[in-house]
Amino acid sequence: MQKLISIDIKADFGMLKKPDTNEPVCLTFNMLHKPALLGIFGAIIGLKGFQKKGELPEYYIELKDLKIGIQPLNHENGNYSKTIIKYNNTTGFASEEKGGNLIIDEQTLIAPAFRCYALLNIDNKHQEKLYNNLKENKAEYIPYLGKNEFSVWWENFKEYSYEDFKPDGNFKISSIFIKDESLKDGIKKTYFSPVMNFQTKGNSFSYFEYLPVSYHEQLFQYVFKNFTYTNWDLEQDFKLPENYPLIKLDTNGIIQVF
Repeated sequence: MQKLISIDIKADFGMLKKPDTNEPVCLTFNMLHKPALLGIFGAIIGLKGFQKKGELPEYYIELKDLKIGIQPLNHENGNYSKTIIKYNNTTGFASEEKGGNLIIDEQTLIAPAFRCYALLNIDNKHQEKLYNNLKENKAEYIPYLGKNEFSVWWENFKEYSYEDFKPDGNFKISSIFIKDESLKDGIKKTYFSPVMNFQTKGNSFSYFEYLPVSYHEQLFQYVFKNFTYTNWDLEQDFKLPENYPLIKLDTNGIIQVF
């Protein structure tokens, strides 16, 4: 038995560290991504994280097939404010540098918030527990957004009726979504803008980010996909990857699960 639910996840700060850096600053992803969300879900139901080099964490092994969707909240055209925080670790155990003082500059998200959807199989014990804990606002471990000092909370638990979505006209996607084709070719045209060389409508935006969707199970590295978030209407014939389906909610919103 499947249930589609959503919660609104919020934090005062977040640091979703990118594997590459712009030395000397460690950079963060702007958008919450699936491996990070699975880590939050894993903490909520008490699954273990990374324990040993060369082994995937328990939460990922148990939840990797869970279909999720992510919709940013309280953003500015898909972006969140960021700041640079400098850390000093003078314990002597942090580095082998002279004086034992490790100095780190980290880019940090300010007040990130996301509506997170999950298509749960209630016949699976872990997903059933996740459903119950989210609904009852219970967590086995304190969930956090990238660093344990950036704790998260959730609210606004919702359960939806839903159906698979096949466009029969122009449509809009409420969540971030994976695409293979150029977005420009799929945007609904309204009136002509000579500056942009295609037609525009109002204060519309498109946001793009290369985000992790999973771990490579031999290399233990992120596997990435191209994501878009936009408030443009899309043409009926705009092609999206078939293995990442669109779902229409009973609230008439349309999301992609992946």
